[in-house]
Amino acid sequence: MQNLVISFGLIALFQLALVSSLKSGDCEVCIGVLNKIYKAIPAEDSSNQDKILKSLQDVCAELKGKEHKFCYYVGGVEDSATRTLKDITQPMSYSMPAEKICERLKKKDDQICELRYDKQIDLNNVDLKKLKVRDLKKILADWDEICDGCLEKTDFIRRIEELKPKFMREEL
Repeated sequence: MQNLVISFGLIALFQLALVSSLKSGDCEVCIGVLNKIYKAIPAEDSSNQDKILKSLQDVCAELKGKEHKFCYYVGGVEDSATRTLKDITQPMSYSMPAEKICERLKKKDDQICELRYDKQIDLNNVDLKKLKVRDLKKILADWDEICDGCLEKTDFIRRIEELKPKFMREEL
């Protein structure tokens, strides 16, 4: 009977460990930013929390887009509403992997791991009809173009096809 209870306890702990670990693609912005911070920290300062904090703030000051938003969430930029920097600098001071730090941050604030990098679209090999309208709008926005009067998906596709020769070189 005692062995059965121990077995169920071990199974429960194993399942809990599986649930809490990150899945592929989770926290990709968090992991990316933390790895940039690790690279910016000189080797002799890698265990000093104050120096790690300074490196974090320096890296965050230069970031744009989703990475800047991550820094905002954790308090790495001046206009952040909250400060959870100790949750990053302390584990970094004893060289915890970025994935583990992000896993811990996810438990405190889910939105940190909801940030994802924009996927790159290969216009030479993609079927525009299969893309979502937001992806079609992103293509146009990346080209600094607008689509006046576009109401339907086919309108956006037509506009992209018109502009393709201007923005893409044909590969020979």
